[in-house]
Amino acid sequence: MDMTTLLNPKAVRFIASATSKKRLFQTIGEAARTVYGLETESVIGALQERESLGPTGVGHGVAVPHARLDEIDRVLGVFFRLDKPLDYGSVDKAPVDLVFALFAPRDAGVEHLKALAFISRTLRNPRICEKLRANDDPTKLYAILSSGEVTKAA
Repeated sequence: MDMTTLLNPKAVRFIASATSKKRLFQTIGEAARTVYGLETESVIGALQERESLGPTGVGHGVAVPHARLDEIDRVLGVFFRLDKPLDYGSVDKAPVDLVFALFAPRDAGVEHLKALAFISRTLRNPRICEKLRANDDPTKLYAILSSGEVTKAA
C-alpha cells in the first residue's frame, strides 16, 4: 500500500481549531467534498454512524475516523493536523491533534482493512508523528506522510 494512492495532496490541511468532534467531522466532510467531490452530509453521517460504535481515537493524540460510502470506488483519505488538540474521547483519554479520516467503498473488504492497518502503522511511528507535529504547512505534511519512511513504520 502506498500513501499517494490513499491521499490527495489537497486533502492535507492544517486546522487552527476544531471546537468539537462534530465540528471536526463537518470540516472533514467539507474537505472530502472539495477534494473528492463527495457529498458532505453523506460523509458526516457515515463518520458519526461509525463513531457511535466506538471511538476512533486510537491513542497518543491520533484519531482515525473511518467510514464506508456508496459513492466511491476506491479508498480515499483526508489528513488534518490540528493546532489545538481536541478532546476526542480517545481510548487513552488524550486529546487528538493528528486526524486521518479514511473512506472506503461500501463493499471494500480487505482493501479497507489494509488501508486502516497501513494508516495505523504509520501514525504509531513516533518519529513520523513528531515531524507532523512540528509542521503546519500542508505541503510539508503531505511530504512527511508520503515519504518512504512511512512504509517502514512499525
